[in-house]
Amino acid sequence: MSQINKLWNVLRRFKYVIVLVLGVAIVGFIDENSVLSHVRNVRHIGDLDTEIEQYRRSYERDNEQLHLLDRDPKAIERIARERYFMKADDEDIFVLSDDL
Repeated sequence: MSQINKLWNVLRRFKYVIVLVLGVAIVGFIDENSVLSHVRNVRHIGDLDTEIEQYRRSYERDNEQLHLLDRDPKAIERIARERYFMKADDEDIFVLSDDL
């Protein structure tokens, strides 16, 4: 019985410290909305922002090429030659490859 009384006295004496430590542990690490998960989410948002910027640049580049294709018929020929290795009747195409 004396050990229970000693434990009770210690708990009563340090009740605010115990509550504070448990509260910090729950809010900081254990809870779903903890500081640790908040930091992880902020980092993930930063990664997604860079990905959005890459897609935005890609969209602008593709949109510019689309407008160029609408205005310039020579652009269609240039893209067909570059991407699909198409050629005119009087020319030869040499494809250089680094594969060994």
